[in-house]
Amino acid sequence: MAQQGYLLDTHCWLWWHIDPDKLGQRAFQLIEDGNNEIFFSVVSAWEITIKYALNRIKLPFPPDSYIPKRLEKSYMDVLPIHLEHTLRVGQLPPYHNDPFDRLLIAQAYTEHLTVITKDALFKQYKIETAW
Repeated sequence: MAQQGYLLDTHCWLWWHIDPDKLGQRAFQLIEDGNNEIFFSVVSAWEITIKYALNRIKLPFPPDSYIPKRLEKSYMDVLPIHLEHTLRVGQLPPYHNDPFDRLLIAQAYTEHLTVITKDALFKQYKIETAW
């Protein structure tokens, strides 16, 4: 069976580690399935760090220790931000205003990944989503 690639939206990565019951059943199963390649984007690390600094999210530890420790214990691959991803953002229709989500969408489009997200706005783009 061929490996399928999935990109986690930031809230899904956080819920996976903090409150997995918030994930949809299919989302949970896709993340758990060892045949799937799961990606954590540097975009999400950036978003988490900014929101933590603004007291918009709570974590058990600061992001500079929390994120690397969680990634060390997981089988997820880190997806860096490439120039092609940032240029793709400018080609996206303006359905979604969140710059983090727009960059995740551009990464998914460029890398041919399915995004695991609860955010319905992602479905308006020409990418696959799962929840």
